[in-house]
Amino acid sequence: MNNYQMYQLYLKSGFFKNYCYIIFDTTTNQAVVIDPAWDLKSIESVLRKVNADLTAILLTHSHFDHVNLVNPLVERYNPQVIMSAREINYYKFRCNNLTSVENGDVFSVGKTDIKCLLTPGHTAGGTCFLLKNHLFTGDTIFTEGCGICTSYGGSPVDMFNSIQMIKNTISSEILVCPAHSFGIEPGHTIDYLFKQNIYFQINNLENFIAFRMRKNQKMFNFN
Repeated sequence: MNNYQMYQLYLKSGFFKNYCYIIFDTTTNQAVVIDPAWDLKSIESVLRKVNADLTAILLTHSHFDHVNLVNPLVERYNPQVIMSAREINYYKFRCNNLTSVENGDVFSVGKTDIKCLLTPGHTAGGTCFLLKNHLFTGDTIFTEGCGICTSYGGSPVDMFNSIQMIKNTISSEILVCPAHSFGIEPGHTIDYLFKQNIYFQINNLENFIAFRMRKNQKMFNFN
């Protein structure tokens, strides 16, 4: 039985266009927000609509376009803020109510279990969050590709290993919910990514690095 509902919000600020997700536990009305960005009113509108008790904020990584609404939400609702210990320590991320997690940690929101999967590559301590039917991937995996590995703390080797882990351990029917779209709506299955995402099709580390780090890549705009 699925004890949660997922709400997908498309939030914008200038160049940036982010997907933020709200997980609502239907048995307790507890909720979490994943990577809150840009539009506080839209997030609060969903929370009010379902009469949610916001108990946690989940952060896939520490880049500003994923964390810029953390402080306002903490001030209003006093939730925990969940981020990987590696991300916290590497970038010295700080905020009130900050709680560190390790790879494989599981915590519950009401009767909804959420598993933390350490997936470095885009950043040093990026994390995906796995629920019964969804994988929230931040900037690790997009429907169309994977995150850049050139930012501070990024690593194509780590990205390759993170994608291999997801390929080898996550069920094919799980729906992938990234933080950005480049033309395809979020919510496609792992099986779809195997067929359509080129980074899922490269099984050799050296080939992966060469392709991910190739020069003169076309920069896609957020959609």
